Amino acid sequence: MNRLLIPLQGAQMLFVAFGALVLMPLLTGLDTSVALFTAGIGTLLFQWLTKRQVPIFLASSFAFIAPILYGVQTWGIPATMGGLMAAGMVYVLLGLLVKVRGSGFIHTLLPPVVVGPVIIIIGLGLAPVAVNMALGRSGDGSIEIVPQSAALVISLLALSSTILVAVFSKGILKLMPILAGILVGYAASLSYGILDFSPVASAPWFAVPHFVAPEFHWQAIAFMIPVAIAPAVEHIGDILAISNVTGKDFIKKPGLHRTLTGDGIATIAASALGGPPNTTYSEVTGAITLTKNFDPKIMTWTAVIAIILAFVGKLGALMQTIPVPVMGGIMCLLFGSIAAVGLNTLIRNQVDLTEPRNLSIVGVTLVFGIGGMAFGIGEFSLTGISLCGIVAILMNLVLPKVKTAITK
Repeated sequence: MNRLLIPLQGAQMLFVAFGALVLMPLLTGLDTSVALFTAGIGTLLFQWLTKRQVPIFLASSFAFIAPILYGVQTWGIPATMGGLMAAGMVYVLLGLLVKVRGSGFIHTLLPPVVVGPVIIIIGLGLAPVAVNMALGRSGDGSIEIVPQSAALVISLLALSSTILVAVFSKGILKLMPILAGILVGYAASLSYGILDFSPVASAPWFAVPHFVAPEFHWQAIAFMIPVAIAPAVEHIGDILAISNVTGKDFIKKPGLHRTLTGDGIATIAASALGGPPNTTYSEVTGAITLTKNFDPKIMTWTAVIAIILAFVGKLGALMQTIPVPVMGGIMCLLFGSIAAVGLNTLIRNQVDLTEPRNLSIVGVTLVFGIGGMAFGIGEFSLTGISLCGIVAILMNLVLPKVKTAITK
């Protein structure tokens, strides 16, 4: 009987992850069906590399939303995918270094004073895009897609319902605030009559996802590589969290080097097919905490069901009907939440910003990122997150560390 329940439990885990999984490609212009497929494939690859010991699901990473938006606008989807494959290689290299030198070097290279401001920039870098979409405009604000009066009501309903579910709901519902926001915003859009269901009617039931082959341009690669800093640190936190939930030390067995490599290979495979980069999903870890079922086979079924749903053409078409204001409203919370994670990184680790060294690193990183600083020679140019990541790391390595006074 328990064996028969495992596929149902796998479907439940996908339902928990579904809202976040599809929102990321919808925001960035990627294909939701490809995202479902690559989440499934990425999870299976992760399980293979970690010997199916860790009960965790991998899907679309929110840390890459702003970089992908910029990359798609600047270089197009194929070149952005090439850059994301390079970011996946960063995970693999980190996994190799962890195996050779242990995990301590990560904290030396990427201390909180570096990671914190970089995460803040990832969150706030494209905040105007979220506001424009919430007001019914295109990301750059140049085109009005939905009348502002209707868009504002829809986006605020989507935003407020997401917040209310996150704050006040209990049980498994508390793990699905994004899905709740999408459903409420979608219902509001339906009442305003701004939905067009003709693509759903014309879409076939069975359809192969629109896979995209990557292209490799050094500008896109240089831009994406530093972005991997934040999700790599997030990965370590997620592995520690699932270890605490299950009572097993996954840092030691199968080992952090295997989980990092698995995450990297999953991201490389996803990007090679035109999907968003993968990351470990905290929502699913929360669901595991509630259900107390730690069997990794459940995640195998979650992955298989995601792959099957990727070939349901009408589902993919339905996802594309979600209006811009719905996504914009949720993005206002989402981007702010990412920035708050960066701020919390500084607070939780008690980074002393009265210390000139720390203040210099954080201050310069934030101003360069928000102000749009760019360094370049000829065609070579660094800006945005890539510049911020490199500057923060270099300043941390070059500036002398403060010697802690010894008190008796």
